Formats: sequence, structure tokens, C-alpha cells
Amino acid sequence: MKKWVCTVCGYIYDPAEGDHANGVQTGTAWEDVPDSWICLLCGVGKDSFAEQ
Repeated sequence: MKKWVCTVCGYIYDPAEGDHANGVQTGTAWEDVPDSWICLLCGVGKDSFAEQ
């Protein structure tokens, strides 16, 4: 699975890990992460992420 990086702070969303703190389960592809999800570190939306 592809990883996605925050263009603001550098946080990397890895589908293999998910984001349990924000309710995103392990194995969740980027396309399936809710549009309301925000970066764990800086709070920006999905539109500020780029494919790594």
C-alpha cells in the first residue's frame, strides 16, 4: 500500500499502521480514510497530503 506524507509537517500516514487515535483501523487505504480526518501532528486535512 502507498504511504502519504503531510506537506506541512512531514507526518506519514501508513495504511499498514492506520491511525487508531483517530479511529482509522490498520490496513485502511488512503482512499478509505474519511474526508473529515485530520493530520495527527498539525491538524491539516487530507488535501494537504501527497503520495510518498
